[in-house]
Amino acid sequence: MTDTVAPDSNAQAYSVSELAFALKRTLEDRYSFVRLRGELSKVTHHSNGHVYLTIKDDKAAIDGVVWKGNVRQLQIRPEHGLEVIVTGKITTYPAGSRYQIVIETMEAAGVGALLAQLERLKAKLHAEGLFAPDRKRPLPAMPAVIGVITSPTGAVIRDILHRIRDRWPCQVLVWPVVVQGDAAAGQVGAAIRGFNAIAPGGPVPRPDILIVARGGGSVEDLWAFNDEGLARAVAEGNIPLISAVGHETDTTLIDFVSDRRAPTPTAAAEMATPVLAELRALVSDYDRRLNTCGGRAIEERRTRLVGAARGLPRPADLLALAQQRLDLAVRGLPRLDDLTAPAERRFKEVAARLDAALQRNTDIHARDLLKVTARLSPDTLHRQRADCGRRVEDLGRRLDLAARRVPERVAQHARLPALQERLNAVARRRLERETDRLVALDKLRLSLNPERPLELGFALVRKADGTIARSAAELAGGERVNLKFKLGDRDAVIDGEGPGVPPPPVAPARPAPKPKAPPPPSDQGSLF
Repeated sequence: MTDTVAPDSNAQAYSVSELAFALKRTLEDRYSFVRLRGELSKVTHHSNGHVYLTIKDDKAAIDGVVWKGNVRQLQIRPEHGLEVIVTGKITTYPAGSRYQIVIETMEAAGVGALLAQLERLKAKLHAEGLFAPDRKRPLPAMPAVIGVITSPTGAVIRDILHRIRDRWPCQVLVWPVVVQGDAAAGQVGAAIRGFNAIAPGGPVPRPDILIVARGGGSVEDLWAFNDEGLARAVAEGNIPLISAVGHETDTTLIDFVSDRRAPTPTAAAEMATPVLAELRALVSDYDRRLNTCGGRAIEERRTRLVGAARGLPRPADLLALAQQRLDLAVRGLPRLDDLTAPAERRFKEVAARLDAALQRNTDIHARDLLKVTARLSPDTLHRQRADCGRRVEDLGRRLDLAARRVPERVAQHARLPALQERLNAVARRRLERETDRLVALDKLRLSLNPERPLELGFALVRKADGTIARSAAELAGGERVNLKFKLGDRDAVIDGEGPGVPPPPVAPARPAPKPKAPPPPSDQGSLF
């Protein structure tokens, strides 16, 4: 039977603080020592030395705290997914009306349930060959369309779009999904299958590469990307996929199945796209080198043609001998007007013989020319031109291969500033240590300088041979010495032959004070 209190009852009303602290004392008295087993989650190492965590099983969870004084006494370091057995007491946090366990000891109880399940699933998929390197598809060097699967409201999509816009002009298709919770795995898998189902040449362009991205979080936050169905959806796809889930230290099952894993979403955008300015500079350099090689090849063949032409006689030289013989034959003949009929007939006979002789001479030189030109067949030039064509094609293939490797080399050079910063930090620390050591040595040098006491008013005593006198026993009476001061020096002679410095005079003892006389008796009586 439930007791009810009338509105006008005089029962005492608790304040919120009184009730909260009363519950706190009740829990601490009733559960002052508890031994608890569960899986660690949301482990946070605070800067003040305390460790805040959550202990859970498949149905419930409880917050826990390890105070700074007990952290060093723990047998193991608290980590996400570790199954442990802890002892402590149950208490409450009155300001938030929450109860928690104050942990005093912690020991390992085995591998966490989630991590054990993940390892079993990973071994199963690895045995099926889903992690094999030969299944990894190469990323396209210059994608025209990029598909991004992520939350449309987070900072991840803005970082990816900003990075792609700075590097490469292309079209980006965003498939909005939730990236945390029970529905995340199904939506991401459906997005991957949807992108792969797009037909080339349709109204919606088919992506050349896919990016699955999400920010960092705990093991529970990223657990959707350890789903077996999602891993198989990634393996069944035909479009190359980059996994950018979590930060660099986070690893999920989708990372092993994807074609490439990126440490961050921004790095995924850099992997998927080349740098347009660098490609333009590279193509310009290749064009310049190709023009230089082509011009050098043409100039080389022109030089060889000119050299071959030097071995052939000039046409004027071929006709010079016949022209000379004609001049000699005609020189002794009279002019045509002065010729008689017989002479005219004779001239005509000579002219006819000259024509025949010139024809025979031309035929002889034509045969000689054919013999020479037989060795100058154009097939030789054709073969050389074909060889040059093959060399140009091979150079083009090598240039294309180098262009494909440009993004990888750019990604490697992107890590150089970080390495340079680490080297600069090491150099600065080394320089600071050496500077401190030099300052200490300089202080030691100043402290060991024998002339430093001269600045305080002391004098340095040197014997006649230049050695320093360290005691009075080393000096004899009448011996000449040199006294060096801070400003200048003086010669002196030792007076007396005492063994050393006399002891300082002893001050005479003061006489004991006389005792005071007692006061005279008073006639005043006592009040008591």
